[in-house]
Amino acid sequence: MKVSARNTFEGIVSAITKGAVNAEVALTLKGGIPLIATITNGAIQNLGLEVGDEACAIIKASSVILGTDLHDARISARNVFCGTIATIIEGPVNTEVDVEIGGGNIVSAVITHESAKRLGLKVGGHGCAIFKASSVIIGVN
Repeated sequence: MKVSARNTFEGIVSAITKGAVNAEVALTLKGGIPLIATITNGAIQNLGLEVGDEACAIIKASSVILGTDLHDARISARNVFCGTIATIIEGPVNTEVDVEIGGGNIVSAVITHESAKRLGLKVGGHGCAIFKASSVIIGVN
């Protein structure tokens, strides 16, 4: 599967919690890293998704928020991954930042150039990537 989104992660479905309309899907990525997605119950059925299945999580880089020193942050986003900034590509309007979160997983974010400057991001420095569970698309082969 090829997609235009910068963030694609392979994992194993570790839990599915169904609600009235939506379900929470927990994936375990390489390195044991948990990732949470919220998708419709219809999508669960259409994908034939069950605990133990292999699945992909897809997140657009523009849906990722970056911050620093957020290990103990109390926010509503379910996915907060802190790690080491691996790459920064600066542009006059936007900056692309890759954060290595462990297990060989890298989260890419596209943020404004001004935000990157204000955060003082540097390669080798600490950064946290944040995205909502509803920003995750689940796919299966």
